[in-house]
Amino acid sequence: MRKMTAIMNLAAAAALAGILLTGCSTEADETTIAAATTAAEAETTTAAGGAAETTEGGALAGKKISVMTPYLTSVTTNQMAGYIKEDLEAEGAEVFVIDTANDFAELASRIEDVVSSGTDGIVLVSADPNQVANQLQDAFDAGIPVFGCDSGFIDGMQVNATSDNYQMGELIVRYLFDDLMGGKGTVIALTHRPHPGVVKRCEAFDDIIKEYPDIKLITEQHVPAEQPINDAQDIVANLLTANPEKDSITAVFAAWDEPAIGATKALQEAGRDEVIVTGVDGNEQAIEMIKDGTNLKATVKQNFEGMADIVCEQMDQYFNGEEIEKGEMYAPAELITQENAQ
Repeated sequence: MRKMTAIMNLAAAAALAGILLTGCSTEADETTIAAATTAAEAETTTAAGGAAETTEGGALAGKKISVMTPYLTSVTTNQMAGYIKEDLEAEGAEVFVIDTANDFAELASRIEDVVSSGTDGIVLVSADPNQVANQLQDAFDAGIPVFGCDSGFIDGMQVNATSDNYQMGELIVRYLFDDLMGGKGTVIALTHRPHPGVVKRCEAFDDIIKEYPDIKLITEQHVPAEQPINDAQDIVANLLTANPEKDSITAVFAAWDEPAIGATKALQEAGRDEVIVTGVDGNEQAIEMIKDGTNLKATVKQNFEGMADIVCEQMDQYFNGEEIEKGEMYAPAELITQENAQ
């Protein structure tokens, strides 16, 4: 039931995101958001065959919570936003999912909007809080709690629930360099360093490759967040043209799964089955590719539902007046290979 509801809530979140991007007036935005949320909830109730189960009278009942991200088009970000929305609404909160389509200036503006309109709480999903620090400071000054989900953490926030991204980077890079490459060869890195989690994985890559004198980095390529599969496919196709000889490229390190999927597609189209690809996230499509024996050999599966659960549990404690320990909280991650892919 939770999974089915989550899927429907994701669709509602995406619809809300499109509506939210069209408004300028804060008051008009709140009216539009409320109307859209009511319509989305009514559609969800009809589809589910009954009213959603909620808990009335809890600490979160009636609270207006703003779930904010620049990356709702990302599969995993969308999942986290959907899990959070579902969990908080089950506790009686009103949840508004706000997407700014990879635009951090717009994200800063929308944070200002929700602070001035008196939101009760903010959840920042998959976004570096340092890029909107001034706007978050306004929230802190107004006594509005800010939580992160797979984001970074800055002073003033309550909790950021994430994976230990440096450790995940170590896990996948060691597996790639030792088990898959045998300590030698060439590698391409596909990265997106503006994302706080991705940059930690990239730092692990940077540190570890120094220990392997027989592994050469051909190039690091930034993959934009809007269409990472398509963009990575194009990037790798161009690099294959520049490196046409078989075994001229040993591996592709992708800092998350969507560029790993794009890289795999480019390699398959070019008939370059000797090139190894790894990713991070545990994206369902990536796991299917691993099971099918494609170029994509491994990923690290993050517990995105676990991250969302941490955020919601900590938020419930906060509004119950309980003291919470501020900082990073980790959900466990798991290396996925063909041997254990399910």
